[in-house]
Parts: sequence; structure tokens; C-alpha cells
Amino acid sequence: MPHNPHATFTVDSAVELAVIERSGFVESRHIGSAVLLAADGTVVTELGDITTPIFARSALKPLQALASMQSGVPLRGAQVALACGSHVGSLDHMDVAEGMLKAAGVTEEHLQCPAAWPYDETARNWLVRSERGKSKLAFNCSGKHAAFLWACTENGWDTHSYLEPNHPLQQRVRSVIEEYTGERIAHLGIDGCGAPVAAVSLTGLARAFSMLAKAPGDKNSNARAATIATSMLDYPWAVQGRGEDNTVVMDELGIIAKIGAEGVLAMATPQGVSIAVKILDGNIRATSLVGLTMLAAAGAVDIPGVSSVLEKVVSPVMGGGQPVGRIRLGTAVSALLD
Repeated sequence: MPHNPHATFTVDSAVELAVIERSGFVESRHIGSAVLLAADGTVVTELGDITTPIFARSALKPLQALASMQSGVPLRGAQVALACGSHVGSLDHMDVAEGMLKAAGVTEEHLQCPAAWPYDETARNWLVRSERGKSKLAFNCSGKHAAFLWACTENGWDTHSYLEPNHPLQQRVRSVIEEYTGERIAHLGIDGCGAPVAAVSLTGLARAFSMLAKAPGDKNSNARAATIATSMLDYPWAVQGRGEDNTVVMDELGIIAKIGAEGVLAMATPQGVSIAVKILDGNIRATSLVGLTMLAAAGAVDIPGVSSVLEKVVSPVMGGGQPVGRIRLGTAVSALLD
């Protein structure tokens, strides 16, 4: 049966990546696909369908940030990481985004991402107490959008239509995505923040992260790509938030990591070994477990280090306020450890 060009892969072509165990009973199963690439881009581990396109969602943010930087945006330090990030809307996150807007000569009102309450409790309480209400700065994509606007003001591009697919900036984003994934975008949709989102294969997504992660150690690589990889690792709190999964992984293991909505995760080591995961039901809770296990099984990351990180990022299954179960590997992934 030919693949539907307007759909991702099916359950029939996926595998069991993780299961949820409660009180000794398997309660739920996470079905999906995942790929691990060697540093040279060859496929080492293939679980399920790794060629049918997925919407890579926020895992594309480092490439979108790269397009902004290639458009002349002088992002530095935490600004780079925030442009790549899906942040929790902490006061620090909002301050960095606001500083980017000020440097661009625009205001919060110019942002076309939705207003939101922060996930960060301190920031949320502050917005409530100060009667400011929801803020566009608190939306998890505000750093990306601030960089987009800055690209527009640097180039004299229209700031009202910066999310339109035919806008010069979005054309550059598309070109960067196709260059780094090594494939044509299969479908273009609208992401949760209103920006265009590309459908690419898991293999293409992993390939892109491999190129980004290797850039700092390759004198022939794109200098801005090297800045992105370095900044994500230097300012991991700006990519997601202190204590959050991606931040812990980057801080403790030194590998770049980026979640995407609907069960997407991409990671890569500085040597360029990379993984990309898609959970078909859209739940993200098992992605770090699956991705880090694949990297550990391939010898790309330190196993004791991974074990320590997994204790922090994989939540136990709770019952009555006490742990009564766990998220554990599905057979397709656990077999890699044999």
C-alpha cells in the first residue's frame, strides 16, 4: 500500500518503544519509531519507520534560529539558546526575550505567538499578582519569534507577515532545514505558535542534529551552527528550564537535546552520533528514556551518567502519592542492551 503523503507512519510500521507499568501490570504502551545515526550519517539503529515524514515541531528550533542568525541577527549567549528553546516562561526566560525585542527595536505586541501563562510557577504567580495576565513573552516559543522579528528589522523585511511561508525569512528557514536534513520538506503546516512547521523524516532530523553538534569541532563548518551547539550547552536553562528534561541532559551529559510537541525528541553528541524519536500517540514522557538508552547502547554516552540522568528525568508512576510503577523500555529498545 503506498504511503499517504498527508500522514505520518502508522502503528503497523512502528514498534513498542516503552511501556507504563503500574503495580506490576503493564497499563499503557508507547508505540513509535526511532533512529540512531553514526557520526558519518549512516544508520546504526533503526526501530520502526524512519523514512516517512513527521512534523518535527519544536525540534526544528535550532535550525530556525540558525536561519535568523544567517539573516544577520547578532544573537549572543543565552539569546541563542532561547531562540532554540521551548522554555517554561521563567522570569529569566522572559527577560532574555524582552532584551532581544528591545535590541530589534520592537515590542512584545509585535510577537505573533499567542499569549500564555508560564509553566514556571514563580513567573506565573508574579504575572497574577502584578495583574499583567497572560504574556506573549511567557509563550514557550517567544525566543524563536523574537529572533524572527530581529531578522526582519535587520533586513528591512515586513514584521507583520513574518510567519507567512513566502516571507523572505521563512524561505531562508526552509532552505536551512533542507540543507541540514539533507532532504526536501515533504509537507508544510502551521505549528502551535503560528510559525510554519516542516515535515521531515526521523533520519533527516537526526542528520541535522548531527551536523549541528559536530560544528564546534569542525573548522570547516558553519560558524553560526557552531555557536548554536555551543550556546545550547553553555546555557541549557534557556533551552527549556532549570530541572527540565532537556536542560538536565545537556547540563550533565554535554549532548544537545531538543524536544518537539507530539512525542518528538532529537539528541546528538559532540562527535555527531545522533538520535531522533517519534512517539505516535504524541506523549513525550518516554522520549528521553528511549533516546538516551539508544545512545548508551551504541557506546556514544557514558552509561553511569545516563543512569544518573534518567533517575532525574523519568518520572515514577504514582499511586496515593507514592511510587507504584515506572516507565520502562519496550522490547524493541531493551533488546539493544543485550
